[in-house]
Amino acid sequence: MSRADELQATLEVGAQPIEEHPIDESHNSGHMSDLAYVKIALILAFITALEVTITYIDIGPIFLAVLLVLMAIKFFTVVAYFMHLKFDNRVFTWLFYTGLGLAIFVYCTALATFHFFGS
Repeated sequence: MSRADELQATLEVGAQPIEEHPIDESHNSGHMSDLAYVKIALILAFITALEVTITYIDIGPIFLAVLLVLMAIKFFTVVAYFMHLKFDNRVFTWLFYTGLGLAIFVYCTALATFHFFGS
């Protein structure tokens, strides 16, 4: 019996719904193991500790640039793995990053209006 025939049978009066097949635990749909997520969380914790350390030391004019780069690394890591964007359709990835680019542009434009970047 084909899938279409099974669906038609469920629509008939008195028919029982089709039972779903059990999920095969060995097939993880391309997602990572729990240990990999723990490793990524530890890397993110290390980057956060590095950011906090940088705020206490004087690294001169590259201070803001370094913090923004570290922030971007953490952002892309969280979005890719914890929000599963890495495993999603490329269209969604493109839309998400386009929105991010627009938000960064608006933020930098707002800072420029307050003469944040210059003297």
